[in-house]
Amino acid sequence: MSENQSRTRFRWRSVVLASAAVAAIAGTAAVYEMTGRAGNADGDACAAAAETTASLAPFAQGEVAALMVPDEPSRVPELAFRGADGEELALSDWRGRYLLVNLWATWCAPCRYEMPALDNLQAELGSDVFEVVAINIDTGDGDEPRQFLDEIGVDSLAYYADRSTGVFRELKAAGRAFGMPTTLLIDPDGCELGHLAGPAEWDSEDALALIRAAIGS
Repeated sequence: MSENQSRTRFRWRSVVLASAAVAAIAGTAAVYEMTGRAGNADGDACAAAAETTASLAPFAQGEVAALMVPDEPSRVPELAFRGADGEELALSDWRGRYLLVNLWATWCAPCRYEMPALDNLQAELGSDVFEVVAINIDTGDGDEPRQFLDEIGVDSLAYYADRSTGVFRELKAAGRAFGMPTTLLIDPDGCELGHLAGPAEWDSEDALALIRAAIGS
């Protein structure tokens, strides 16, 4: 590993560790938000997800230790965004598949560091069972995020965007977005299996083990 690569990795790990500390505080607030505002209204619909989260918790370690796994999973809000050709999409379009939904923006430095790892995760485990759904929330014309992804060689992730930032506001209202990046692991019924505030090395062995445990592969 070159000296420059070592320095880059050190800076990346420093960002991740700092984000993990923030995530621990944010996670406590999120528990209150979900149970205090409206309770677990989707508890019955997400009963099966509770079995998954119980088995998933031990895998939230190492590079993905900041992942908060809920004791009582609930449905993720029906997020609306657009595809690469401008077509209207919603999370329900992916029902029947596991998702790692990530909100990112070009002005978010940790997001930019994280994108290659998400791309590698999609390349490694993406299938008709699992997909990384990375949603850009830049409010510009869309050229900058596309150019950025081209520049860093992201070619496994599909391009999704929401210039209105409505997806962030929806997750914030649900107690699942405290800053950028924001990531949620979602089961085929649309129920949350975990959420993470801040970046993670999603192509690490810890992350791959976590996702494999979730999807049963």
